[in-house]
Order: sequence, then structure tokens, then C-alpha cells
Amino acid sequence: MSFDRKIKIAPSILAADFANFGAECEAIEAQGADWVHVDVMDGHFVPNITFGPATCAAIRPHIKGVMDVHLMIAPVDPYIEAFARAGADVITAHVEAGPHTHRTLQAIRAAGAKAGLALNPGTPASEVEYYLDMVDLICVMTVNPGFGGQKFIHSQIAKVKQLRAMIGDRPIHIQIDGGVDPITAPLVAQAGADVLVAGSAVFKGGSVSNPAPYGDNIRTIRAAAEGVWA
Repeated sequence: MSFDRKIKIAPSILAADFANFGAECEAIEAQGADWVHVDVMDGHFVPNITFGPATCAAIRPHIKGVMDVHLMIAPVDPYIEAFARAGADVITAHVEAGPHTHRTLQAIRAAGAKAGLALNPGTPASEVEYYLDMVDLICVMTVNPGFGGQKFIHSQIAKVKQLRAMIGDRPIHIQIDGGVDPITAPLVAQAGADVLVAGSAVFKGGSVSNPAPYGDNIRTIRAAAEGVWA
């Protein structure tokens, strides 16, 4: 998994057909997805329950590229090794999920995955200042975590700009999760983000048997984001 700041589209399978996860992962990659984003929720840290390591292990053979696992769970440390064994290339934990974030990042790295740190909308960019030399990705939540299909929170654009300035030339991705569509994609790309998680905006209108709309949606979001650099 080499580093670059090109725009990457990471469809969230939270918006996919749960009965066809393997085929959905293959379909979005075939239609141009760069990463596959897996939203793990525990009904405790966030008000929803999705899936765990067994699901990740089941879909891993269907993903050729990056499996990006976002852990919206607390506690997080006891589950890191299981998600790494399940094939996660990137494991992202929330800075709000526990008192020992440094230890969590150490555990992710020790398990062989790239380490990500996510920030809820109310958490300031300064929370990651002392972790910048331990992370490969910072995920800015642009909705309150727990459910797909929410409206983008525009105040987070300023946070993205702050993070971009803090990161400097470090090889750290800035990921956006929540409300990404062709309207919001250029706003966050201009602020410095390079990995865009999109759920309903990618999967709308398509299906495993009719995946072409996935490709149309991915290309539209990418073009909107890349337009700010044109």
C-alpha cells in the first residue's frame, strides 16, 4: 500500500446489499473504487450494530485492493488483532473510544496494519497533535457516526484545513467519512482531504446485477473532487 495524495474513492459497504457483500465488493472495485471501507459499529460507542471480524474475513477474498476498516467501537484494543487477522489493511480507531490512544495505535501497528485515527465532529484537530508520527491516516467524521445517509456537517471543512497544515509533508492520508457526494467532495478536497468515503452516493441506483451506476457515481464524485486541482 504505497502513499500518494491522489483522490481515492472508498465506498462504504454499509450502503451495500448485506446479502451480497462479496459480489458488492467485487462490483465496486470493478467499477473504479480505490478502497473498500468497512464500518464496524457496536451499539455502544455508536447507536447502531453492523458487523465484526468474521464478516471482514469473509469479504477479504473478494477485495483485490485496500480493505479499510473503521472501528466505531469501545473498547477497541481487545479487537485489533482479530480485525488484522481478518485482513484489514488499514484499521482506524476513534480518539474518543478510550483513554490510551497511543497504546491503541501501537497495537494496530504491531498487528501489521496501517494505523488510522478518527475524530468525531465535536473533537478538535488538536487532539491528534501528539500522534502525528504514529498514524497513517486521519479520518474526519463529517456526520455523527452511527448511520449512513446523514447530512454533511460543513463546520468540519475548517478542521480538515487545520489537519492539512499540521501534517505538513508527513505521509498521512486525510479521510472524510459522512455525507460525501459530488457537491461536498470538492469542498473537502480543496481543504486537503484525499480519501473520500461515500456510501449511498456510490450505491444509489445500482445493484450487483446492474453495477454500471456504481461506476458512474464513483467517476462523478472523483471528477468533482479532482476538479479543484484542475
